[in-house]
Amino acid sequence: MKVTKKRKAVAGKVDKDKLYSLEAASSLVKEVNTAKFDASVDLHISLGVDPKKADQAIRGTTALPHGTGKTKRVLVLTTADKEQEAKAAGADFVGLEEFVQKIEGGWMEFDVVIATPNVMAKIAKIGKILGPRNLMPNPKSGTVTPEVGKAVEEVKKGKIAFKVDKFGIVHTSIGRVSFSPSQINENASALLVTLSKMKPATAKGIYFKSISMASTMSPGISVDYKTVAGI
Repeated sequence: MKVTKKRKAVAGKVDKDKLYSLEAASSLVKEVNTAKFDASVDLHISLGVDPKKADQAIRGTTALPHGTGKTKRVLVLTTADKEQEAKAAGADFVGLEEFVQKIEGGWMEFDVVIATPNVMAKIAKIGKILGPRNLMPNPKSGTVTPEVGKAVEEVKKGKIAFKVDKFGIVHTSIGRVSFSPSQINENASALLVTLSKMKPATAKGIYFKSISMASTMSPGISVDYKTVAGI
């Protein structure tokens, strides 16, 4: 892949051997962004866990104080008695059978799926479609709940779900490059503090093995977890 002059220039601003404070990284990620669009700012967090062990397969949610910078399209799968509650809270799509059929047919124009517990058996058949995309409703991420209105409002305000992959790494967006350094810092802190509190008692050794911050088209910036307040 051909590296542009601009990409080479910004790459020189990041010292690959240095651990930056979270505050410094939150400023630098804006400086080294080369995208012409409002790129996503992502964290890649390698944890000292074994995802094959049930108690170390970390999965959860956190509320980002400044949201993600992207309006998420929410699909609520529920019975008729809960439809109005979901719509009033701002859900983009609400229903059940028609949406299950649309998803089976390839429709995927949504970012989050919330379901009530009483419909889980009916939507199990689309698990093979939603699961690999991290979209299958799950109680641990707060997306299987009878309180659909509350769940929709939380997602719209900036609640995100995360989980470790098979390598023990959490990959997630925590904002956009148009955010101020303090907004990026505070959003990143919220996620890292949440992860810190979720450290399994059985996990041994270093918990935060590495933290990298990067925008969609920028070099990764290594972050020193010891600079994160609350950890």
